[in-house]
Amino acid sequence: MLDANLKTQLKTYLEKVSRPIELIASLDDSARSQELLALLNDIASLSDRVVVIERRGDTERKPSFSIGEPGKDTGIRFAGIPMGHEFTSLVLALLQVGGHPVKLDEPVIEQIRNLEGDYRFETYFSLSCQNCPEVVQALNVMALINPRIRHVAIDGALFQNEVEARQIMAVPTMFMNGEVFGQGRSGVKEILAKLDSGAGARAAKELEKKPVFDTLIVGGGPAGAAAAIYSARKGIVTGVVAERFGGQVLDTLAIENFVSVKETEGPRFATALEQHVKSYEVDIMDVQRAEALVPGRIHEVRLANGAVLKAKTIVLATGARWREINVPGEREYRNHGVAYCPHCDGPLFKGKRVAVIGGGNSGVEAAIDLAGIVREVTLIEFGAQLRADEVLQRKLRSLANVTIVTQAQTTEITGDGKKVDGLVYQDLRSGEPKRVELEGVFVQIGLVPNTEWLKGTVELSKHGEIVVDAKGATSVPGVFAAGDVTTVPFKQIVIAVGEGAKASLGAFDHLIRHSVEEEATADSEEAVLAG
Repeated sequence: MLDANLKTQLKTYLEKVSRPIELIASLDDSARSQELLALLNDIASLSDRVVVIERRGDTERKPSFSIGEPGKDTGIRFAGIPMGHEFTSLVLALLQVGGHPVKLDEPVIEQIRNLEGDYRFETYFSLSCQNCPEVVQALNVMALINPRIRHVAIDGALFQNEVEARQIMAVPTMFMNGEVFGQGRSGVKEILAKLDSGAGARAAKELEKKPVFDTLIVGGGPAGAAAAIYSARKGIVTGVVAERFGGQVLDTLAIENFVSVKETEGPRFATALEQHVKSYEVDIMDVQRAEALVPGRIHEVRLANGAVLKAKTIVLATGARWREINVPGEREYRNHGVAYCPHCDGPLFKGKRVAVIGGGNSGVEAAIDLAGIVREVTLIEFGAQLRADEVLQRKLRSLANVTIVTQAQTTEITGDGKKVDGLVYQDLRSGEPKRVELEGVFVQIGLVPNTEWLKGTVELSKHGEIVVDAKGATSVPGVFAAGDVTTVPFKQIVIAVGEGAKASLGAFDHLIRHSVEEEATADSEEAVLAG
């Protein structure tokens, strides 16, 4: 099952295991069960601390397996064959069950341990989804820490009957005690915030104790990370407050244009960013959403939980999110046929009919990828021509199951109340409405800046971007901005990183100049008083 290279890597990891591990496999006579058994036997062959036990008469999903110590159920189970992006989740579960320390702060571990109640989680994932592993790994480690938490990670492509029955059309999708708990990327802290009703109030109380920062960065994407590093290297008091560290990068599959890094994946890149920032004395406050900026001699950032952070200078790096088409049905059927990530959700539409809205590089790439999975792809483009690179257009036009529709304006996404069943567009040449019968719609029309909370505070462009000068300064003295949230053209990771560094240096320059001015004013006042 595992090739020689993977076996070598895994053997090295399993040398860190200090406790015996039982892999209890629930199997039937299917080919997939045989594949799973082969994988588990390969793992067991690499360590004398790992044993495989087969069960065929139990009521568990088949194929599936649990990971635990002998005679001790840790509540961790995989339903399916965790390869692809989930292979890392499998390796981490093996190491953690086998005694390798969990990489969580002690207060977080205690919070998990002290949760009251019994929680039975089920996570539906796709092997091609780069967001799913964080959810799977978070719930696995929580199940390991708290025996009242149980988690099953389920390959949606393998258990299609469940996916259909539960109307799952986006991954990751989490169920808790049989009810939908959440969709999309979530880490331990985000999950805890939903489970622990008092977490927000406690966090707010702790945040209120924070000192006045020299520079506070709002946002944890590439621009925010670069700003934090450049600020911390100056030896000043630096903080980062963010909803999720990594930002939009977390939703990116392949990164092949970051200078010096031939290729990587978004989540891996985001982890590297966070590790780099943590190597400096930076106060990272994550799972926090900014709601207001109050400028002043000392600026204030008000958070959703009620806490207020104070800083002498601010760097705004809140990035951007998927742009919506804002037509009837889009929000109603989000995650029920309307999707924004073809890599994550594409496998759930295997054999179905889908539309891709957007003829730029992202839209055409999505259509190409989906064409290898789904039955039919209809690409909808508003303009008279596709805007993607010519090489991508040639590839797209070569695919037999792709239909390209230009000069078409999407006017409605329709459904039966539970899931999408079609799309209506206006033919801009004839003016006639036309309908496409389908099961999924992937929206790929670019990004929109996260600036709603800044309206009326800093100058924004007509597109909602923060207006900045050559140094990253905004219309408010002492407030700087960087990355996709600004008017800087060409929204690329490498550009965001550079802009983050520049904004941080601009903030530092402001601090120095402001400090000199204050000292000069103080000296002048003392001279007057002395005279």
